[in-house]
Amino acid sequence: MIELRQTLSTPPEQNEPVGIAQQLCQALEDDIVKGKLPPGQRLEEPLLAKRFGVSRTPVREALQLLTATELAEKIPNRGVYVSLATPERLTAMFESMAELEGMCGRLAAKRMTSGERHNLERLHHELAETVRLGDSDSYETLNRSFHNTLYRGTHNDVLVDVTLSVRRRVAPFRRVQFQSLARLASSHEEHQGIVDAILRGDVKAAEDLLYGHIMAVHDISQDYLASLRDGAVAPTSMAVGK
Repeated sequence: MIELRQTLSTPPEQNEPVGIAQQLCQALEDDIVKGKLPPGQRLEEPLLAKRFGVSRTPVREALQLLTATELAEKIPNRGVYVSLATPERLTAMFESMAELEGMCGRLAAKRMTSGERHNLERLHHELAETVRLGDSDSYETLNRSFHNTLYRGTHNDVLVDVTLSVRRRVAPFRRVQFQSLARLASSHEEHQGIVDAILRGDVKAAEDLLYGHIMAVHDISQDYLASLRDGAVAPTSMAVGK
């Protein structure tokens, strides 16, 4: 209950309103990827509602969002259970994400206005400060803004929508990287190359660097999930606890 109330008190990113169901979904995504809710665990609406201090309606909506990410599956007449992406499925998702981000980088390098380029550079400098402070939560928030700025810089609404849709499916896995302060620094270094390529209008470099940036996260996520599989034990129902 405390966890969610703290989450709800955090101002959402500008232009990205986040509803209660979405926040619940993100909290569950994090628990799944961090191994707090292992594969095979049932996600029961009444227990989740009690845990987070909300009614069952946003919980039901959150579970629908969660099943769309493939981190959970709804089994007819049984309920919703935690699933875990296979290595092959995770690779397929990240390959798709990397291709889309690369395309966004290529188009952004050609189409971004001077104001959009300035905003991207500003966000990059703000990210540097979060790395210096070791503030992974702020880095994650600004990192989302950084990538959103790139997407919008394509001036292609269809591509933006498709990219955001795929990003939602890989988002919990992308968040794993922010547990490591060393990864924050290397992520920011990768951003530097991306920003430089876009500022000089180098479409090929922007595309290649963004593809590599996303696939670096893929490797981290695969290693993390492998460690979870090695020690995961699947209980039959969800405890109210943490």
